[in-house]
Amino acid sequence: MTDRLSIALSDRYRIERELGQGGMATVYLAEDLRHKRKVALKVLKPELAAVLGADRFVQEITTTASLQHPHILPLFDSGTADGFLFYVMPFIQGETLREKLNRDTQLGVEEAVRLTTDVADALQYAHEQGIIHRDIKPENILLANGRPMVADFGIALAVSAAAGGRITETGLSLGTPHYMSPEQATADKDLTGRSDIYSLGSVLYEMLTGNPPHVGASAQQIIMKIIADTPRPVTELRRSVPPNVAAAVAKAIEKLPADRFESARAFAQALANPHFTTATSGMPARAKAGPRRVLAMALGVIGLVSAGSLGGWLLHDTGPAPPMVRFGIPVTGAVNGLDVSTDGTQVLFRSEGSAHLRRLDDDSARAVAPGATREPRLSPDGKSVLGGAEDVIGLVDVAGGQPRPVVRAEPLSRAIWGQDGFVYFDRAGGLARIAVSGGPVDTLLRGDPRGRAIILMEALPDGRSLLVLLAVGTADATAGTDTVALFDIASRTLTPLFPLRSPGAAFDTARPAT
Repeated sequence: MTDRLSIALSDRYRIERELGQGGMATVYLAEDLRHKRKVALKVLKPELAAVLGADRFVQEITTTASLQHPHILPLFDSGTADGFLFYVMPFIQGETLREKLNRDTQLGVEEAVRLTTDVADALQYAHEQGIIHRDIKPENILLANGRPMVADFGIALAVSAAAGGRITETGLSLGTPHYMSPEQATADKDLTGRSDIYSLGSVLYEMLTGNPPHVGASAQQIIMKIIADTPRPVTELRRSVPPNVAAAVAKAIEKLPADRFESARAFAQALANPHFTTATSGMPARAKAGPRRVLAMALGVIGLVSAGSLGGWLLHDTGPAPPMVRFGIPVTGAVNGLDVSTDGTQVLFRSEGSAHLRRLDDDSARAVAPGATREPRLSPDGKSVLGGAEDVIGLVDVAGGQPRPVVRAEPLSRAIWGQDGFVYFDRAGGLARIAVSGGPVDTLLRGDPRGRAIILMEALPDGRSLLVLLAVGTADATAGTDTVALFDIASRTLTPLFPLRSPGAAFDTARPAT
């Protein structure tokens, strides 16, 4: 690829070496032969370029060439050569904010606020020109003698627009999960400048605390947390952060765009105002979210399921990468019912009628729940296995011991762990739960006499809601299509979200909480 590129651009640029690879492009250090200067030449990934029309891409990307601001890295050139789509920016001697954070973990409060204020000034300028960045992250903030320069301004928009809605054909999605706004994570097409404000607030959160507001073992987990969880206030993680800075960060990363700053300039002004506060500044993280949490999760589920597999989100490291572990598990017979512990150290699967557990620190899998003929599930703490045998839901300690029956649930379809000390299960077309410690069965919803049934899909991570499938019964020909719905545990109400034409896909994609 490098040789082809060198030949294709030989009359304009001399490729010196590869600098790195990102989610959308490979970056090369090159010499601009005409102007005798070093440049960063970025070449879009072949699978992305394959669905882009070259003329449309160049047309869209030229809208960013007019941006002239001291904290925006300018666009020098763009075009196509031998099938490659490329764009050229200045080569900056320095480092990215990501590299600095990888080295220092946290920045001084004054430095973090200064960098954020400068980037906010760049965002304000671009937003006034009608251009949204869509991918603000430490990797796209270059530091030249300590001065931030925002790179790739408008590139995400240009690629998305040039793809003509076919971006999913590449298996890629634009944006970095850790810094995505909730509306971006749920595939909202009508993004505003407040989405960039959320991303910048997330970057400041990391500069102050050492981590982005939401972290997880996978893109799916991170996105679900962005949608459903409220991060801890920065002052809980670093007491030296001034109250006005903490309040400004909290307002910038509010779930609803309307609750954030109306402009990047207002964000910067709040950071500089020692008297700035918000009505929710002193409230605990959980208490602030209120009823919006369920709505945000419902919107998020729509985006998650409608997007199909989430394996294509561009996941960029936010720190030193954890060690990658690869291993094989020798088994006999079919394997199904795969589950992974929350911390990623245990793999549970069903084979030959029993649940088997494989730990990363063990060489082989061992049977932990003999006779578990239905989907085995690890408990949130990874210490117990939930499984069904015949018409009984039972628990077994992974350390050993006899299975303990929890409830008889004939006919049983699906049972899952809740986040609240309950086991939830569907039976006779309805929905019920029982405390893990035992006790009476609490019927949450009864079966529909017309034949429609509730099928459990997942417990959402806030412990307040369940994702379910309302399956159409054959006794009611007018019932329509199967529907994904949100069940609120406290009010025991169902909120239909959207019809589902291929239920099997929903079970594959609607389990980010685990």
